Amino acid sequence: MRMLVLGAGLQGSACAYDLLQHKAVERVTVADLKPDRALALLKPHVGSRLALVKVDVQDGAAVRDVMRGADAALCALPDYYNLEVSRAALELGVHCADLGGNTEIVFQQKKLDLQARAKGVTVIPDCGLAPGMVNILAAEGIRRVADAETVKIFVGGLPQHPEPPLNYQIVYSLEGALDYYTTPAWVLRDGKPTRVDALSEPEPVSFPPPVGTLEAFHTAGGISTLPWTYEGRVRSMEYKTLRYPGHVALMKAIRDLGLLELTPIKVKGREVIPRDVFIAAVSPKLTKPEQHDLVALRVEVRGRSGQQVAWQLLDYFDEARGISAMMRATGYSLAVTGLMQVDGRISAPGVHTPDEAVPFVEYVAELGKRRIEIREV
Repeated sequence: MRMLVLGAGLQGSACAYDLLQHKAVERVTVADLKPDRALALLKPHVGSRLALVKVDVQDGAAVRDVMRGADAALCALPDYYNLEVSRAALELGVHCADLGGNTEIVFQQKKLDLQARAKGVTVIPDCGLAPGMVNILAAEGIRRVADAETVKIFVGGLPQHPEPPLNYQIVYSLEGALDYYTTPAWVLRDGKPTRVDALSEPEPVSFPPPVGTLEAFHTAGGISTLPWTYEGRVRSMEYKTLRYPGHVALMKAIRDLGLLELTPIKVKGREVIPRDVFIAAVSPKLTKPEQHDLVALRVEVRGRSGQQVAWQLLDYFDEARGISAMMRATGYSLAVTGLMQVDGRISAPGVHTPDEAVPFVEYVAELGKRRIEIREV
């Protein structure tokens, strides 16, 4: 296998690292405008099975050049690049997967289905943690509970040792996280896709010690196209982000004060974007490389007859390798999907979301090999 990873950030580095653990992977190429930002644990592999290549992803010709000869292109870039990367992969007949996160872009990728079928390749958007892992679990739960009525999905990336005032640390792009706090979320209500406000309807969710009780609230993007896939078949479906208690009240105050707005305002004669100022001010305080993180996940499916099924995950920072729990859950999930595309376990050509294409048993088993233990509860 020859694998291309677009993006040398945290998730791209984790994806590349995982791919390098497999003997069947002959070569991994990591392409980025700043390839040297790849994590240090990748550096010993450079020159043997790993190449770090400088590529401007906005240069379509350059992207196609680095993609030629790859069996799969795995995109760990911001979501606004995913559509063009998919188009380039289809043009060259290369399998493609990405971390997704933007439902509107996924619907545009879906329009490429006939082209993907004609090329005999697979395009799988939304292959991270949420969306991604949770979609696969939710779909399996709905298959098992024949009369599924409610689906509840909870996910959070959290510090193991929270510190005030937000009890939060940056585990991926803060800009992306703030989008989720300000964009309305899609849910299923009475079987119909419905929008609800971000940060709304908080509720407590309990996990085993030492995690304890967390606070869950609506955010956007976590279940992607599932509300439309199951429209009219499932009465209620929702995705909520998990944080330590008190987080919602603080973030709502910050949002309501206008600090997350994208419309420029004038400050002492200069135009500034409030969110840019907020990110610049808080990022140093929320970036805590010495602090270790955890990922908490629960997916619950209940049927009208009372039958139910649920899965839970608590994953922690990998101290031996210096890989965060969020990188493991997200970057490894992308790598697993790419491996399945190339080795044929994902076989039906076309554009499919993970809940449509990724085999549940094999996926969970692959994560288990990486000590990411999804347990049925």
